[in-house]
Amino acid sequence: MRTSIASVCLSGGLVEKIHACAEAGFDGIEIMDADLIAASESPEEIRALCDRLGLRIDMFQPFRDVEGVDDDAFADTLRRAEAKFRIMKRLGTDLMLVCSNVGTATIDDDEVAARQLGELADRAAVHGIRLAYEALAWGRYVNDYRRTWEIVRRADRPNLGICLDSFHILSLGHDPAAIETIPAEKIFFLQLADAPALDMDVLSWSRHHRLFPGEGDFDLVDFMTHVVRAGYSGPWSLEVFNDTFRQTETGRTAAHAHRSLVWLADRTAAANDWSDGRLGDAPITQKLDFVEVAGADLADVDELLAQLGFTFEGRHRSKPVRLWSAGDARVILNEQVRDSRPRLSGLGLQVTDAAAAVDRALALGSPRIFRRTYEGEEDLRGVASPDGTQVFWSSSPDGSSWRGEFGGGTAAPEGLQGEIDHINLAYPWQEFDEAVLFLSSAVALRADPPADVPGPRGLIRSQVMRTPDGAVRVPINLAPPTAPTPDRHIAVRTDDIFTAARRARARGLEHLRIPANYYDDLQARFGLDDEMLTALRELDLLYDRDAAGEFIHFYTRTIGEVFFEVVERRGDYDGYGGANAPIRLAAQRDRRR
Repeated sequence: MRTSIASVCLSGGLVEKIHACAEAGFDGIEIMDADLIAASESPEEIRALCDRLGLRIDMFQPFRDVEGVDDDAFADTLRRAEAKFRIMKRLGTDLMLVCSNVGTATIDDDEVAARQLGELADRAAVHGIRLAYEALAWGRYVNDYRRTWEIVRRADRPNLGICLDSFHILSLGHDPAAIETIPAEKIFFLQLADAPALDMDVLSWSRHHRLFPGEGDFDLVDFMTHVVRAGYSGPWSLEVFNDTFRQTETGRTAAHAHRSLVWLADRTAAANDWSDGRLGDAPITQKLDFVEVAGADLADVDELLAQLGFTFEGRHRSKPVRLWSAGDARVILNEQVRDSRPRLSGLGLQVTDAAAAVDRALALGSPRIFRRTYEGEEDLRGVASPDGTQVFWSSSPDGSSWRGEFGGGTAAPEGLQGEIDHINLAYPWQEFDEAVLFLSSAVALRADPPADVPGPRGLIRSQVMRTPDGAVRVPINLAPPTAPTPDRHIAVRTDDIFTAARRARARGLEHLRIPANYYDDLQARFGLDDEMLTALRELDLLYDRDAAGEFIHFYTRTIGEVFFEVVERRGDYDGYGGANAPIRLAAQRDRRR
């Protein structure tokens, strides 16, 4: 697979975009006319830069309003085209994107369109240029790729073919199966974009809501299956523009984009049992091995874990790192950083094949993490997620794993026993889709349907990423654009939350205070008996119930940017107490005042 991307996908100037594309690993780039016009560099300088960086200029685009016009308008079109052909020669590219007419078409006639496109192709041939005709979803007369192929077939020019764009095809509900009937040599180019399912005019949908593959609702695996079966062997190129990518950091967005293409190729190959493009099956994730909290001084977190009933397992033999455990729940405190505010900085996953998991993440463009290890220490391999959160994989049995590198701990009488139920990550609005893609592709978690949670500063979008069996659960939250990013937290599951809460309080833990009004409403909603309601109220416990079971939980104070939650699941309850999230958010806001 050769990868490419339209310059319009990225923020910044053209030179900055070119450098970012090359750094991300793209093989080529589509140069947007508007980007070139705004650049201070000449076409020759842009060409030289791409050559130096090993980046092919795959296409120049767009050229608009060609076909279905009267003779006077078409004569002006040919004049415009000649000027652009000369620029393309200076750029060193031989393919131009020709969009179906939106603004000037007055004649809805395929013969007229074929004649005019044929004449334009003849002019282009003099310059050694090919034309890729694309049906825009909002084209005045031509908005279907099957019609563009019929027009191209009628024009019958060797340098005239079509461009397939997944958004223009799938947004209108057109069946991509007919792609397989088009000769491979006439499919000159391919542009890919995903998008959420929205009910709005298609032009606004396209300009503001396109996404990278794997982030929306289009079935791009099926789409690419038809494209590959048709025999197309050119670049897989991205043409994605939305309000987020026009504002995000150029290099990071380029890396995000490239990851989406690699993952799409992998999923398409897997769905069809093809070897080309496969990354290999993701190893089975068995459990969340540990969670890491980092900060320059984590003494307050030590105290909080002790109050919760965690056991201090000791210090690492060679690093300023400490380990706390509560049964199978393990929290590492890492003071090898300069950040003054404690934060949830990493997680470790127990998998069947750690080497394969890391290699897969690296193939998806994730940067490798280097951590110094000494003789006798496990070399935990990992990668950094786009926001810097570190992910490690291990397949060593507990008896021979990294845990043996800690010593000097003390036992906790009547300590908390449990396991990590979930970790909650939060992101600003511009990083959310990127996080979903990373966790889906590199960490091999599936995305559950998102939900909206009311908060003091607006709706918070929540989406759970998880393994199919729920062994690893990572709810992620999207803050409203004007609100601060929510703090992250670690949830520990126990079998007896009432005992855990009472013992924690006896050790001096200050639970997050829950208002009395909440318990009055709880009684009205669920009709709990007085004994149960009194116990919940006294311990600041929150409660939820559905047809499958019950969920009882409490929260700690926040230290820096992290807090803890202790939960008990009863029956087959599989949620996260979502109805209680507004209560927790309001209580945390009140505590910060």
